[in-house]
Amino acid sequence: MKNNKSAFFAVAVSTMLGMGAIEANAQQTRYKGTVTIHQKDGTKTSIDESGLWRIENGEDYVYAVTKQIQPQKYTDVDHVSFDWIAHEVGNISLNYKREISADELKQTVKDMRTQLKSALNAIYGLRGGDGSGYPVAHRYQFQNTLGPDCYVQYFCVPHYDFPYSNFTLRSTYALSQACTGPGEGFSTMKLNMAPVLNASKIDYMPEIKAIYLTLFNYSAIENVDLFGPLTYYDNKGNFEGSTFEYDRVKDIYYQVKADIDAAIECFKYYKDHRSDAYKKQIGATIGNYVMLRSSYDIDPSDLSVWIRFANSLKLRMAIHMSKVEPATAKQWAEEAVSDGVIDSPDNEIAVFPAFAGVDHPLVQITDWHDIAVGASFMNLLQNLDHPYMKYLFEKNSIYLAKSPSAVSGSTCPETTPINSVYVGMRNGVTPGEGQAPANNLYAGYSMLNKTYLAQVMPPLYLMKCSEVFFLMAEGALRGWNMGGTAQSFYERGIRTAYLEDRNYKENEYTKHVEQYLNVNAPKGIAYVDPQGLTPDMPSVTKIGVKWNESDSKETKLEKIITQKYIASFPYSYESWVDLRRTGYPKLFPILNTEHSDGTIKPGDQKVQTADNIMRRIPWVPDDSQTKEDINDTGIPALSEDTNNKPATDTQMQRLWWDVDAPNF
Repeated sequence: MKNNKSAFFAVAVSTMLGMGAIEANAQQTRYKGTVTIHQKDGTKTSIDESGLWRIENGEDYVYAVTKQIQPQKYTDVDHVSFDWIAHEVGNISLNYKREISADELKQTVKDMRTQLKSALNAIYGLRGGDGSGYPVAHRYQFQNTLGPDCYVQYFCVPHYDFPYSNFTLRSTYALSQACTGPGEGFSTMKLNMAPVLNASKIDYMPEIKAIYLTLFNYSAIENVDLFGPLTYYDNKGNFEGSTFEYDRVKDIYYQVKADIDAAIECFKYYKDHRSDAYKKQIGATIGNYVMLRSSYDIDPSDLSVWIRFANSLKLRMAIHMSKVEPATAKQWAEEAVSDGVIDSPDNEIAVFPAFAGVDHPLVQITDWHDIAVGASFMNLLQNLDHPYMKYLFEKNSIYLAKSPSAVSGSTCPETTPINSVYVGMRNGVTPGEGQAPANNLYAGYSMLNKTYLAQVMPPLYLMKCSEVFFLMAEGALRGWNMGGTAQSFYERGIRTAYLEDRNYKENEYTKHVEQYLNVNAPKGIAYVDPQGLTPDMPSVTKIGVKWNESDSKETKLEKIITQKYIASFPYSYESWVDLRRTGYPKLFPILNTEHSDGTIKPGDQKVQTADNIMRRIPWVPDDSQTKEDINDTGIPALSEDTNNKPATDTQMQRLWWDVDAPNF
């Protein structure tokens, strides 16, 4: 049989198509295109790569094994041709031992100014940047408050109509184009950062490249935790083909871990091997083109903060996978903690809107009446007498009357005077129309105190020390070596949980936190809708705050996750992961699940159960090729991640780490 490619190439094709899990830092070559089998009678059979598992050749025959049909044997074969494009993936190298002078670094920064500005826009995109500058309210809203912020019940959207954006939102779990907004963070990252990571000149600033690679991977993990499998390698490699391959969540986690380890080695080498002039230039470049600060006074040339950030991301990933791969999770977590994680407000990583002279996006979103506080979140804070209840929220801004359509059994009063109660909005209710409280009573429910929020200038955290303390508390509870006890990390997490800028001197939270740490039991306050449109809800919070060593492991885990949930506010992505993987915190059921894609159930009327928790955001393909890619590799990757169980592109499809099993 003639073949215009070598026998080795045929074997390589077979190996490539049957590829398994990605090993640490493995380099792959992917092939995209068509295999054509030419038989001696002139018959030609073309098979697209997306439908081919492997191809095997003999003396005068070929076996082609496709995904759709049984193996086909082609006899009297003359030759096999390959219309094939090869591209390498997973090989963003960090040549950090390269000899580079301070002058060479300075010239590289000058040569790459346009690309570095693009990378900075990618970083801002993580927290609501629109690809051209600092985070803005509209983009932040699409990434957060219209979706995940509501899935974890921090907020609820009080009106269904968004005429300027040309969409409606029927209720919390209703699918709309806006619900895919969380994907915009990674979309901005791949468009603006991937070309920079693949530029040849960036190898003359390996430390900046290592930071950018870490942030690209941070964004990728956020994305796969929201949606599931991702076209990670193709996007990371800045591939410009017409078809893209979805990679499994597990494979992405393993590759990100490998990249994190490589970045950490780069940061460590820098400390002992670079000149002071070189370090000064690196600090200036970070100040201009990374713009993420751990505090106002931190020396940007000190890269130890990036070692801590990278290790903290590794720890976060380890906790996520603690039920699906417990041994590997333990190993990663212990590696991260022993090497140093974020352990102080001085080494947190955040975008600071105050540096640009702008407010946190929630100030403007609140001013638009586009969010109300979620009833379950506020009820939790009330029952635990949380410090936030003393200053962070406003009471009802309008007079409220019991509705003629009030449900039977509602105990709401006939009238609720203006500014008399803290009242949240039940997630899942059908919103009202319009943003004006005079016409839409839901817009007059409790909202954030936007004046206080503007005054205390909250950072937009990527990684907050309170989260890391709670991660270590859970790790210690699981028997991992975290360098301390679950109780010690739990209490440190609560003490550092406030959202205010760490440099704001009149911090109300710290005045009340010690009293809060000693709350033994919840108050038992029920939620009552002042319009009576939803039934009264007894508190679902049965635990206090104070640590009790005699509590069961399950109760301790509930306390850890509940306080982590509060501390994470308003960052909802991590809270949604916790809710799905542990079932905590206990929240009210989300109503009107019939507005979902049909896979989410009403569950128990008294408390949110697993069948009432949305488990992923479905993909919304924007063109026919995207639909084809999803069908060819996205759905199969979802299935492979869950032990080859049948997978669907639905809201209730579990992801790799979302194991339907006990927490212990």
